[in-house]
Amino acid sequence: MKELSSLQVAIVGVGLIGGSLARALKAAGVTREIVGMSRKPETLNKALELGVIDRGETQAAAVGPVDILVIATPVRAVPDIMHAFAPHLSAESTVTDVGSVKTFVCEAAERHLGDARSRFVPGHPIAGTEHAGVEASFASLFENRTVILTPEEDVSGTALETVDAMWRLAGASVVRMDPRRHDELLAATSHLPHMVAYALVNCLARHPQAEELFRLAAGGFYDFTRIASSDPLMWRDIGSTNAGPLIESMKTFRAELDALIEALETRDEEALHRTFAGAKQARDLGLARKNGDR
Repeated sequence: MKELSSLQVAIVGVGLIGGSLARALKAAGVTREIVGMSRKPETLNKALELGVIDRGETQAAAVGPVDILVIATPVRAVPDIMHAFAPHLSAESTVTDVGSVKTFVCEAAERHLGDARSRFVPGHPIAGTEHAGVEASFASLFENRTVILTPEEDVSGTALETVDAMWRLAGASVVRMDPRRHDELLAATSHLPHMVAYALVNCLARHPQAEELFRLAAGGFYDFTRIASSDPLMWRDIGSTNAGPLIESMKTFRAELDALIEALETRDEEALHRTFAGAKQARDLGLARKNGDR
């Protein structure tokens, strides 16, 4: 494994996740230079002004040799970025990403990274907020959070250890998983809740008394729908690239809603209580287990 002491790091997409990773690596004191890349010069200027990056570039060819390339853009942009960087990567460059969908990016790496494909370590930090942009980034975002790595079987051991160490330096714990299993699990636990939040907010927004509804909504509504303020572009890409598993999760959720509708229509109070009590018990148990793992 490369000694993580004086790294040349390039981060494509200096937003909440990319910016927070840059801040965390700087705080850990392991970078020689962090180069940010974006199509938007104003984004790079803001990142430079905030001290998140050391240099900004808008073209892959201008970035120069790097030890680690981190792709932190919406997942639909990943193939083009891989294609642009492939000719400029050295034989020692490690490549990783932060996308919420892994099968799609693994297939993109197979098509576009060439010899660097064996040094590609797909990653997904289970961290974030409803805010976007480099202004929202902060160094402690990944502390006590989980990062899932989904490497292929023939991945370089050095690359895998480098990415694993990078995330641990940022304060995260790291687990490894098959990319397809990742997409199935995250469809249910992350992607589905976002779809529900977006749908619920749109349902109320289209109501004839929408203004009054939003004015009277209690804190629980805004807590539940907080994630509907997330980046629409990012979630468009997640939905379209993980549609299969997400549709299955949504159908299962729809069946639960149909069962609740039936219980309400028939005034089946026993079924309602059983549903609510079961959900409470499952959530409380899941939360206790999660907190116990920290």
